[in-house]
Amino acid sequence: MRIAIGSDHAGFAYKEQIKLLLQQRGHEVRDFGTDSEQPVDYPLFVRPVADAVARGDFERGIVLGGSGNGEAIVANRVKGVRCALCWNVESAPLSRQHNNANVLSLGQRLLALETAMQIVCVWLETPFDGGRHERRIKLIDQLV
Repeated sequence: MRIAIGSDHAGFAYKEQIKLLLQQRGHEVRDFGTDSEQPVDYPLFVRPVADAVARGDFERGIVLGGSGNGEAIVANRVKGVRCALCWNVESAPLSRQHNNANVLSLGQRLLALETAMQIVCVWLETPFDGGRHERRIKLIDQLV
């Protein structure tokens, strides 16, 4: 799978670990930055990830920050992006099954690294259920 990833300084350490995990699992990964823990403004790194997913250049995107909230807000401003902020392993499959989330947001300051890695794996492996959820996805896309 082709995956875009980006973070601000507060999500940088987890981004680097998740990037390695994705590559080890055979995914093609493009890192949109940042490249250190020096303070930066997260929209500058999250928006390009969301744009790339919306254009179809990547099948999925992962964005990280301190809480993941701002990153999810930025990503969801892009038409065609359905970014889910996942805070535990149980929330990850639901974001895919019911919402067909194509971008995942994670908060490094709120999750243990092991949990974040589990969320990523479950999120990538879970398919969209379709059915009654398809109608809702179409409504979301119409309203944006």
